[in-house]
Amino acid sequence: MQRVPVISPQGKALMPTKPSRARKWLKKGKARIYKNALNVFAIQLIDEPSGEEAQDVVIGIDPGKMFSGVGVQSSKATLLKLHLILPFPNVTKKMTRRRILRRARRGRRINRKLPYSQRCHKAKRFDNRVQKKLPPSIKANRQMELRVVKEIVRLFPVSNMVYEYIKARGDKGFSPAMVGQKVMLKWLERIAPTATQFGWQTSNLRQWLKFPKDKADKSLAVEETHSNDGVALAASHFIKWKKWHSTKAHGGYWEGEICLTSAWFLVIAKPNIYRRQLHFENPDSKKPNPTQCRKRKGGTVSPFGFRSGDFVQAEKAGQIYRGWIGGYTQTAKSKNVSIYDINWKRIGQFSPNKVRLLKRSTKLLVSGATS
Repeated sequence: MQRVPVISPQGKALMPTKPSRARKWLKKGKARIYKNALNVFAIQLIDEPSGEEAQDVVIGIDPGKMFSGVGVQSSKATLLKLHLILPFPNVTKKMTRRRILRRARRGRRINRKLPYSQRCHKAKRFDNRVQKKLPPSIKANRQMELRVVKEIVRLFPVSNMVYEYIKARGDKGFSPAMVGQKVMLKWLERIAPTATQFGWQTSNLRQWLKFPKDKADKSLAVEETHSNDGVALAASHFIKWKKWHSTKAHGGYWEGEICLTSAWFLVIAKPNIYRRQLHFENPDSKKPNPTQCRKRKGGTVSPFGFRSGDFVQAEKAGQIYRGWIGGYTQTAKSKNVSIYDINWKRIGQFSPNKVRLLKRSTKLLVSGATS
């Protein structure tokens, strides 16, 4: 049975309740719907609760390069399963484009009619970095995971967190998922006590819990790819491996008990929004004078009352579409807004008159169903 998050009148997360009880409180006027960035059905009490005692609620985080899995578990129920689509490839593309444009600008400053010794070359940038900064793509991944954790803490009384620590292996080489682990653990410690464990430990517990694992295609937004690992990590707080040995034998067993139940399974991504720029790099070849006509690029505001990242519902040819605003077109002939799906692939262009706003942008794209 699923659980509904409960929030106190002061905004403090309480232990979740059953859906039937939540509906009863809403019907009697004892609670109201609590809106949140994760689109999870939650309620906020109007009157003071009878008690604020809480059991242990643990978040398990399975970090990755392209995708991450997050699970929320208590001893009596599975509360939430999340599949995160990380912004790693989008950030690397933007950084590559920025590097190409910077090098082109530097090259245009040089007067090549002069002898090489007289040219005004700008000194190349110092490449051996001294600062201990995270690469932008890794930083974006870790910040997205942190943002999701903070949203979960607003819904559930989280007592602990378990983070899967990736250890380097000589025969496997370097993995970008290893970068930023210490910084991430420092961020998580400010929220709740955080423990770590290795991937082989997660695998052993996941197999004992009989969670399926899909290793064929990890890009699939299903529970078997990443979110089950997050639940197994959270379950490690309640179930421990105990060793035993005697004079003639040794072994071990799992000690502890939890109840695995159905839970909301959500797919979360970030909108691939471009910062406002004067124009695209390439001129518009359809114009009479292409070199002087370049399309506008980026920005989050449209002249139709929508912003990039807004969740909307649109209609075309009697068909209903739901997605997120990603841009617009305004010319003498047409006025359209572009709507994108969870993978930031354009569904189509729609007339602003047939687009209805459902929810303002929270800088998170959330799509999901019940497991």
